[in-house]
Amino acid sequence: MATSAFAQDGPAAPAPSLTYAFSVRATLDPVVEQGEVDGGRRRFIPITGGTVSGPALSGTVLPEGGDWQVIMPGGLTSIEARYFIKATDGTVIEVTNPGVRTAAPEVIEKLAKGEPVDPSAYYFRTTPRFMVKDGIHAWMRRKVFVARGIRKPDSVVIDFYTVE
Repeated sequence: MATSAFAQDGPAAPAPSLTYAFSVRATLDPVVEQGEVDGGRRRFIPITGGTVSGPALSGTVLPEGGDWQVIMPGGLTSIEARYFIKATDGTVIEVTNPGVRTAAPEVIEKLAKGEPVDPSAYYFRTTPRFMVKDGIHAWMRRKVFVARGIRKPDSVVIDFYTVE
């Protein structure tokens, strides 16, 4: 990793690193197509539930969330998923997860149709935020997260990492 151009001016904070926190496997209902709006193909994908597991968090994905997408010409898809996690201790955590998915247009079309695609054929990254009450999971409000996504035909897997 490159260092700061100003590091020689004095002590520098350590370069960021990533620590794996947990994964979400969210189950999905069929896509709701809105059509072309302002140059992009707008879609909504209902989230029907799922599981959460990892060293920092376990629980379930509550139904009734969703993923709002805009597929732009040239292979860029902007996404924003919003849903709730219920941790094993009963705490409800609100997730807002904006990001991008990029790929060759033919790969984007396969993903849009729900066809299986090798995850190395596309870039799918997000910057999640969490709203949670004070308590055991409040640390989630005090960290920066990044995530990678893997689209499956009937689900999506998101691996969450904290930036240290």
